[in-house]
Amino acid sequence: MNVPLNPQLNREYMLAMLDKLLNTPSPSGFCMRIMALVREEAGKLGFEVEMTPKGNGIITIPAPAPGNGAAGGTLGLSAHVDTLGAMVRAVKPSGMIRFTPIGGYAMQTVEGEYCLIHTRDGRAYEGTVLSTKPSVHVHSDARDWKRDEENMEIRIDEAVSSKEDTLKLGIQVGDIISWDPRARMLPNGWIKSRHLDDKASVAALFGILEWLKRTGTRPPRPVKLVLSTYEEVGHGASHIPEDITEMIAVDMGALGDDLSATERDVSICAKDSSGPYDYGMTSRLIELAKREGVPHAVDIYPHYGSDASAALRGGSNIRAALIGPGVHASHGMERTHADAIAGTAALLLAYMLEPAEG
Repeated sequence: MNVPLNPQLNREYMLAMLDKLLNTPSPSGFCMRIMALVREEAGKLGFEVEMTPKGNGIITIPAPAPGNGAAGGTLGLSAHVDTLGAMVRAVKPSGMIRFTPIGGYAMQTVEGEYCLIHTRDGRAYEGTVLSTKPSVHVHSDARDWKRDEENMEIRIDEAVSSKEDTLKLGIQVGDIISWDPRARMLPNGWIKSRHLDDKASVAALFGILEWLKRTGTRPPRPVKLVLSTYEEVGHGASHIPEDITEMIAVDMGALGDDLSATERDVSICAKDSSGPYDYGMTSRLIELAKREGVPHAVDIYPHYGSDASAALRGGSNIRAALIGPGVHASHGMERTHADAIAGTAALLLAYMLEPAEG
């Protein structure tokens, strides 16, 4: 059942945008194509994307009149377009590729995954991630073989049987490898795919932009959306615009163990591995979630950091909070629900439209 949210956001638009995002490869540091997509879509909605030197995108939503809300400063909302992936570490004598991870994931979560190897001259080759002992019919210890970096490789779907064959394809050390997202959006609202962390949140932010465009609404204070491209490696939003005084990192909500959120909830994080988030902002988000009827849970993420964490470590003098749609099996074969994405957008919009505090 769809969650009744006020104001109504365009779910169909958010899910269509999510599908585009999921199917655009964007491992950390390889976000040129997805930022081009972001710039194009923002332009259709009447917003410009300012690119920073490191490749992050900034979308500014002005207040209704110059100076309005200045006492409260600018609100920043961050989400990251970059994902997990890999890089060619070496080409083996067999022609297989040894790879090094981009981002933090358990190696067994990519075993058997299809991938693309992106060469620096613009070509892309398909491949499959395998253990170096991939067959139980051949290797007696295939089941027990440790899945770590040195025991994994990529089989290229080309006629290669030597290092020289692979090099002739233009594949070389340092080439980016992206995982097949295998995105599925089911009629009942369930969404399963790689990289819902954090493309589900980016889709929620675009849902807000679409609503602002459609209704002609402007928030009472300036808002800047920070779309980061290096979050999975720790420094995505380490530098943010100086006028931001409050920042909400919009990132997937961790699920499992003693955590309370589900895949249909907005997860509000009170503390992660970087420490507690701003007490007042977190309290206000909880109050607004209750007021707006947004299904939510407050949780602690013990093995997690966010763009807001990076901004604080980078020296930003800000208050910070963290929310996002609940995502199961993070950094693996993830799953969320359209309710959680719509709820995230609704809660952020409610926060944005609150009068700025002096």
